[in-house]
Amino acid sequence: MDDQDRRSMPLFSISIVKKLTELTARQIRYYEEHNLIHPERSTGNQRLFSFNDVDRLLEIKNLMDRGINLAGIKHIITEENTQKKEKANPQISDRQLRTMLKNELIDAGRMGKSSMRQGELSRFFH
Repeated sequence: MDDQDRRSMPLFSISIVKKLTELTARQIRYYEEHNLIHPERSTGNQRLFSFNDVDRLLEIKNLMDRGINLAGIKHIITEENTQKKEKANPQISDRQLRTMLKNELIDAGRMGKSSMRQGELSRFFH
């Protein structure tokens, strides 16, 4: 289990999150209603928060303290999520992809290595 999995694990009840963040239960539920956090639910329908949820709530609280309204917070969080996704899945150009696939095809026959895509790729480069 890696660190990201641990941070995403739902562990904390709302009472513990209230103590950690110094937010009220109503504020926490309000942020959930506006899709700023997404706590999991237990079999008894109790909210269970992860470390990531607590971090997000602290970030929201900090932004609110700085005078940013809910619409601004949503915009900031959306931008952050977009940037994280772009970093996680960097876009490569068609030319770069073509070069990578061609190199894979060329290297596939060396030293007895074979590629699952070799047959599929060969029709594009001959």
